[in-house]
Amino acid sequence: MASHGAAADAARADVIALLNARGHAVENARRALDRLEQAFDEGALVRTEKVDEAIGDIAIALRQAEGQKLGGKSAEAARLIGRRLERLLDHA
Repeated sequence: MASHGAAADAARADVIALLNARGHAVENARRALDRLEQAFDEGALVRTEKVDEAIGDIAIALRQAEGQKLGGKSAEAARLIGRRLERLLDHA
């Protein structure tokens, strides 16, 4: 069941804005995941199996970039998975 209310709407809007911000997709994804975790911790959004799956997938792309120059494959993966995550947020 999807979360409702102002806090849920604000969290969704924040995550989507971060995913679509100007800048490198990997950094945007990191910021968006931090905000998403904050929303879960605050109870603004509830975890779903599919959202957790998308978070796990995007985490793989982000790990590949740690300590290395941000690469195109990680950025493209972050963008694609980020789009999937955006669609899934309606159910979180």
